[in-house]
Amino acid sequence: MSLICIFLLCLYGQSRKAQEEVVGKLEVVSLPTLLPKGLPVVNYASDQGIPLHEWPDIGPCDQFDVGVVASFGRLLSEDLILKFPYGILNVHPSLLPRWRGPAPLIHTVLSGDQKTGVTIMQIRPKRFDVGPIVMQETFPVAPKCTSKELEAVLSKQGAEMLMSVLKDLPERLKTATEQPKEGATFAPKITAAMSCVRWAEQTPEQIVRLERAIGFAMPLQAVWMGAPVKLLDFVEVPDSLITSVYMASYSLWGYTVASHVYFILAFLCWQDGWVGIRTVKLRKKMSAKDFYNGYLHPWFVKKSDIPLEECRFHTLHLPPKSKTPKQKSVRNMGC
Repeated sequence: MSLICIFLLCLYGQSRKAQEEVVGKLEVVSLPTLLPKGLPVVNYASDQGIPLHEWPDIGPCDQFDVGVVASFGRLLSEDLILKFPYGILNVHPSLLPRWRGPAPLIHTVLSGDQKTGVTIMQIRPKRFDVGPIVMQETFPVAPKCTSKELEAVLSKQGAEMLMSVLKDLPERLKTATEQPKEGATFAPKITAAMSCVRWAEQTPEQIVRLERAIGFAMPLQAVWMGAPVKLLDFVEVPDSLITSVYMASYSLWGYTVASHVYFILAFLCWQDGWVGIRTVKLRKKMSAKDFYNGYLHPWFVKKSDIPLEECRFHTLHLPPKSKTPKQKSVRNMGC
């Protein structure tokens, strides 16, 4: 749900029929961005002539009934929340209290959850994702689903749920329930360190889930011959390939083998299993076939006098990220 904005809504009278429009006035508040193409929600608002504000300026809000937050990532002050008669709602893509925080979709896939959901909740000041649940629905996570594919599904479902809530907002707020105290988990932001494959610790399933979770934002990384490499286009390794190429010389973790039939590199993990990739980026992108022929083929290894043991892939260790001051909530934001 990569909207990164607040919607300021003025609702039509609650007596109107459900099929009629319920939003009488709409304005958008977006975070600043350095993206060359800008944020999609900003571009859409501009194209449609929707008034747009850049945080922390939210414009005059005395004509609005309710605010709606989607992937905003900023703590809102109590003073700001109370400016709206119906408060501020949050559309959150998880079954709260599971996966509170900025990256719920990524951690849903990363953890192999078989179900997820969308929660419409009331915003509370000082803490993220702890407010009462106004509406919540559960949805299955499709096998081999990526976080971007899951985002597309839940964005549609979340929009439909939000409109359902807005059509009967006063009654929905009356029946809101507090979140359970048990079962809360946190979904922190992704970091570059997460993309480093830990060959000695992660199972093949965990590595593949990691790629499905964060591959859209950053490719998985490793070290080969002292140089960092990016691993792209993960695929399953056919049993027939493993049967045909498995030898004692490949029994150490991090080695690769290649098949001219499947054109993939198969990585043997310490945790007893294989992961396959079709593309490697070592200075430039190369297919699995080209990488094998150029660097791993027996002829090349023999000619370059590189011991087979040194052709193993290792874990890339990145330095810890320097800490930056935390974003403070806006406590006295006026309208």
